[in-house]
Amino acid sequence: MYLSRFLSIHALWVTVSSVMQPYPLVWGHYDVCKTQIYTEEGKVWDYMACQPESTDMTKYLKVKLDPPDITCGDPPETFCAMGNPYMCNNECDASTPELAHPPELMFDFEGRHPSTFWQSATWKEYPKPLQVNITLSWSKTIELTDNIVITFESGRPDQMILEKSLDYGRTWQPYQYYATDCLDAFHMDPKSVRDLSQHTVLEIICTEEYSTSYMTNSKIIHFEIKDRFAFFAGPWLRNMASLYGQLDTTKKLRDFFTVTDLRIRLLRPAVGEIFVDELHLARYFYAISDIKVHGRCKCNLHATVCVYDNSKLTCECEHNTTGPDCGKCKKNYQGRPWSPGSYLPIPKGTANTCIPSISSIGNPPKFNRKWPNISSLEVSNPKQANVCDNELLHCQNGGTCHNNVRCLCPAAYTGILCEKLRCEEAGSCGPDSGQGAPPRGSPALLSLLAALLGTAGQLCI
Repeated sequence: MYLSRFLSIHALWVTVSSVMQPYPLVWGHYDVCKTQIYTEEGKVWDYMACQPESTDMTKYLKVKLDPPDITCGDPPETFCAMGNPYMCNNECDASTPELAHPPELMFDFEGRHPSTFWQSATWKEYPKPLQVNITLSWSKTIELTDNIVITFESGRPDQMILEKSLDYGRTWQPYQYYATDCLDAFHMDPKSVRDLSQHTVLEIICTEEYSTSYMTNSKIIHFEIKDRFAFFAGPWLRNMASLYGQLDTTKKLRDFFTVTDLRIRLLRPAVGEIFVDELHLARYFYAISDIKVHGRCKCNLHATVCVYDNSKLTCECEHNTTGPDCGKCKKNYQGRPWSPGSYLPIPKGTANTCIPSISSIGNPPKFNRKWPNISSLEVSNPKQANVCDNELLHCQNGGTCHNNVRCLCPAAYTGILCEKLRCEEAGSCGPDSGQGAPPRGSPALLSLLAALLGTAGQLCI
């Protein structure tokens, strides 16, 4: 009896939880760049792909309005309430804090009543268009992880474009068009995200969903990030491995959710009728109470921390990488071309760590790194490190690399990379041995081999 009751309560809890949390609160993992593991050689670092947590990115942006004098209140003016367009006794005055509506009120904490909001000047210069560009800049590449949400205090605009930039505002491309009549405003057939698919997820659409009359009671406009994720991760975003796999292998998809700047282009205020009421132009304006942008710093899967210092976001790079986005290898760690981390294989991904430059290995103490000695270079697990390859770890003296696991050495040579004469181990090298003396410069070669193999072991474990 008690068991059946417990199972019933548990089933009810699972159902309620799934309804209350249709999407994971924090999607994804990759929250650790490295961890120590134990091997036969002792503790070593295991490197993996990593990224910062998703957060509210509006805390770090700079906002710019164009035209710069479009905010109401200078000079003071009256405007009409949207609920009652003939009650025009509301005042905007930039010199009085209680009556001012500056741009920063789009990003402050909402929850107070009445809500705070930015507001434009009214459409007093009609028929000249009332148009405003609101540019949000991070001076940093960010990856969007949740819907962009814009809450209007006025009616939602009849025409609006959301744009993005990937080059700090030098060029712009549309993200989505919004209109009460897409065909008339932008010569586009109306669509919603539900009309898209995995194959068309990158299509730029015009939607009437947030402007038409049947939703006039709502003040919110969305740019649906999670609905696009759901094409790959499922309706509740539970198959994140599938999404990560797509982001990892499809650059255009990942770039679609990556921005340095966003621009909200307000092209026509909410009119609510076919014709503009020229006798009451104070009823037409834009007002925004809140903008939400959730995302994370783009660190190319080489960092879990993004710091905000001196009004600037910067990744705290791991994996011997550097730069604002961890987009290059550190000096003296350019032994191979830089590469971003990879989400694959799930769940740890691949760190693609930068490795020391060959020219820098001759003086190991120069780098804050502990180099293994030659006696510790035996590889206990072939899956953890490449003993040889065709790039940096060449088999010496005519040896051939067998499946990256070992070097097949000529009869006269031995060692991990065929770097030693076999007679050396027996102490019989000399003019009469038939094998000659050890090659000149052998100590330096052994140091180079030790450094390279130690690096390879750290990269692959």
